[in-house]
Amino acid sequence: MAGLPGASRARSASPGSPPALDGSFLVSPLGWLMCAQAVLGLLVWSLIAATTYHLHAAYGWVMFVSLFFWILTLLFFVTYLLQLHQKFYMIPWPLVLMIYNAVATVLYITAFVTCAAAVQPTSWRQWDYNRRAAASFFACVTMITYGVSTFFSFRAWKGLGSNAATSQVTDHV
Repeated sequence: MAGLPGASRARSASPGSPPALDGSFLVSPLGWLMCAQAVLGLLVWSLIAATTYHLHAAYGWVMFVSLFFWILTLLFFVTYLLQLHQKFYMIPWPLVLMIYNAVATVLYITAFVTCAAAVQPTSWRQWDYNRRAAASFFACVTMITYGVSTFFSFRAWKGLGSNAATSQVTDHV
């Protein structure tokens, strides 16, 4: 679990203790990337929501992907910030996070391509064009941040040559 916050130190959260803030998570690459994903995802769905997206089916997909992963990213962020992942030690969190980031990357690729292809420069509402073009740009940047998170999550999942099952067992022995 190298690369994840709290991986190098002993587990401090017992099942009955209240959640505690993990300050090291906020300065870790995972913390920075999750913050960036939350801000960028918010920009994507708010820019699309500010247009007449309901008239175009393509923007419904972009709205779904951006809002769905924005909510899940916030949930993962709170989970890691409050060290709740240590209370549910039976879940292989590095593997879950890697799969989540990989799926988010693939679906954001489809959302970015869909959004960029649906932008029409001859739109009768200029502000819709500007917002949709900006949403396409931010969807691309968000896709890149999820891709980078996938890379770091993969490295954390691989750890120091151990697999997820053995790292879960050895952490609590």
